Amino acid sequence: MPLQAQPHESVLPYQNWTDVVRSKQYAESQGVYENVMNVRRWILTQSGHCTERNRHLLFDMRGNFLEFIEDAADSMQTQLLLNQTRQGMAQQGRVHAWVEGNSQTLGYPFAIRCHQPSVDLPLAIARYLGEHPDGRLSGNWDGISVGSPKNQASLHDAVRLVYARRAQQKRISLPDDLLADLAGMLIIESGGVREAHSKANARGILQLTPQALKDCGIPQNRQLHRIAQVDCALWLFERNHRMLRPAFLTRFSHLPDEKQEHIYRLLLIQAYHGGPGRVRSLLLDEELSKPAAYFAEHHQDFSAGDIAFGMVFHNLGRNRLGFASLYYTADIRIALQLLESKQSH
Repeated sequence: MPLQAQPHESVLPYQNWTDVVRSKQYAESQGVYENVMNVRRWILTQSGHCTERNRHLLFDMRGNFLEFIEDAADSMQTQLLLNQTRQGMAQQGRVHAWVEGNSQTLGYPFAIRCHQPSVDLPLAIARYLGEHPDGRLSGNWDGISVGSPKNQASLHDAVRLVYARRAQQKRISLPDDLLADLAGMLIIESGGVREAHSKANARGILQLTPQALKDCGIPQNRQLHRIAQVDCALWLFERNHRMLRPAFLTRFSHLPDEKQEHIYRLLLIQAYHGGPGRVRSLLLDEELSKPAAYFAEHHQDFSAGDIAFGMVFHNLGRNRLGFASLYYTADIRIALQLLESKQSH
């Protein structure tokens, strides 16, 4: 049982959650990757403390789960309860600071709701592997043929075939182990649904924006074409890879090869979500690269996931970096773990 924290006098809240982020030492990122993964896994799979969906989970700067609250009758009352819980944690010495949250800004300890729009992972994986009829396809795109009407292919087959063709043509230089991440993206982005369409007007199985579709040269009448979407996503991956690889090696080339590649794969996922320029700034910008510089120097004290997540965590609130980036990367890794587990069986 944990030791009972001693009650403290009333603790005044910080004015802004970003002040809490800036107050934390880089060394305190140990374990942040697995901690965030745990929280997101509970949400995506409705397990752990999210077996009841009408709850909020509270967690600290390391992603450590602290406590859950049952949601109140409406959002305003729930926010009030969250703030009371935050203040109580600070007074008990369970957290070093607290911030009052509202509809416009985050509070601290951070909170996330169990009930969120999320992909049905088992169904999405079944589509990806072609076990569900909605995931099977045949067709042609720009010199690439996948399946046939009588022998349709899976989305997994399509990803492999498009990659093999573009690598043969020397149009991409991506290592093939990145295809697993593309599979995870497809599962999370759309659940394998061809007609998926987001509020931000991203479309198709890989939720490509109008600008990305234009950059890839996909005509208006083929924007939902699944082979074309895979081809475009690989092109985006390749563009990001060429932009980020030199900057990444400048910062992390002295790390062991396996650790380098794990960090790099996570950063490429970040780049697909938020743009390569934003990730590149985490490696090179004078201010934003300070966490990366610290982790590069002390890399033996951190896992690859801690380093990739820590670079973002310590820059939250800057350069439009938010929790969505961390959640996106965690969700893709969780989807990939579930996919690999199913394939191994």
